[in-house]
This record gives sequence, C-alpha cells and structure tokens, in this order.
Amino acid sequence: MTMHAEAKASAAGGAPDDRPARLPALDMRTLDPPYDVPGYRSTTRRAPLQALLVLPPSTADGTGPVFGERTVGPSDHDLTCHHPDEPMGQRMSVEGRLLDTWGRPVAGQLIELWQANAAGRYQHAVDDHPAPLDPNFDGYGRCLTDGDGHYRFVTVRPGAYPWGNHPNAWRPAHLHFSVFGRAFTHRLVTQMYFPDDPLFDYDPIFRSVTSPDARAAMVARFDLRLTEPQRCLGYHFDIVVGGPAIGPAGAATGAGR
Repeated sequence: MTMHAEAKASAAGGAPDDRPARLPALDMRTLDPPYDVPGYRSTTRRAPLQALLVLPPSTADGTGPVFGERTVGPSDHDLTCHHPDEPMGQRMSVEGRLLDTWGRPVAGQLIELWQANAAGRYQHAVDDHPAPLDPNFDGYGRCLTDGDGHYRFVTVRPGAYPWGNHPNAWRPAHLHFSVFGRAFTHRLVTQMYFPDDPLFDYDPIFRSVTSPDARAAMVARFDLRLTEPQRCLGYHFDIVVGGPAIGPAGAATGAGR
C-alpha cells in the first residue's frame, strides 16, 4: 500500500464546496516522499529494503471493512464536549470533503482524528513531554462522511511539541487523520497542518514531501465562513483518496487539499 501526497490545494478564499469537475491529472507516484529520509531517523528502521509487492484484487477489496452508522455517536465528532468542563485552548472546527482522484465524493466513510492538546501533549502513556495534560480533553474523535462526502470535527488547536529526532526538534502543530475506506488496501493515514507555521522549515517529516503542490495540500485553509461567532475558528481541509485511475488494485492514495 502506498500513500501519496497529492495535487493542488483549493484556491485561497474558495467556498468549501467549490471544486473542479475532475482533480488535476498528475502522476501520483512522483509526489510520494521517499521511504528512507536521512533527516527523519525512524525511517531508517522502517523503510523497506526490497521492492514492494502489489496486492492483487480480492474479495476483501470490494466488501470490507464496513462501518455502520450505529458505531459512531452523535457527539463523537466534537472533541470539546466529552467532559463536564471545557478543554483549554483555542476552539476550532475543521471540515471538508472526502473525494476520490476524480473529484467524486466518497460517502459513508469512517474518518478518525487524534491530536495533542493545546499544550502539545498527547493523552498517551509514552508521552512524557513536560507539558500539562488536560483532564477535559481526550484528543480523539470520529465521524462518518455524509452523502456528499462531507465531514466535520470540533476541537482545540494543538500545540507544538518536542520529539527527540534531533537536537531542539519540534513538530509543527498538526492533526492526524485516518480514513478506512472499503478495504484494507484503501486505508489512508495522513496529517493536517496549519498555515504559516514557522516550524515547517525545520521539520523532517514535513520536508520529506518535496513537491510544492503536495506540501500545500497538507496545509488547511482558514475560512471565515466556517467560523462560528463567539465559539470557534474554522478551517477547510479536503482529503483525497485513490480512485479508479490509481493502480490495478485501486491502492490507497491521498492527501489533504
């Protein structure tokens, strides 16, 4: 399975549902970052040493996994309402559409989000960053795309955090997204970043993607029309997954736009 950073970001200022009839015809393989990035230390241990094998089409590619609406609660998309008190930090929403590479909506798909809190700390046993945990923020949520491929989360803006890759290494603020699709080979895990982050130039993960279009696709766009007065700022972030034009097995591709 491969995961591709894709195509151009939506034009700045465009409405959330403004979209081309078809996404740009690009060779997605040229936008992939390399598996082994010297500046990103853990890739040395994870990068494959032999050529990848393409999974042939199978029954599983067309049938599952399938997640019904009953598995997702009505407030699972709102990470700010799972505790009696409000979480700390700047409240924000992020929404967009899940599309295939032809610009068609992908409906009924499970999208999961997880993130650090506003202080830059995950609610996880191995995160020992000396920043406070927030008792009113778990840092994860999920939702299903609607018939038009639309999704929406409400959360708080995450903080940057140190990650020990190199001296004075800090990750830019980001959200993690997982899209399950309809088969194991369609799984996409990606990250969303925020505009004008000063840490972009110092982050080996972000810099491993060398295509300017692909980098732009990973950065959300602030949208005042998605902002709720007195409640939260709004960001627009489309997610693109592989369509019929990608590979003989319909292998997963994707990125934010």
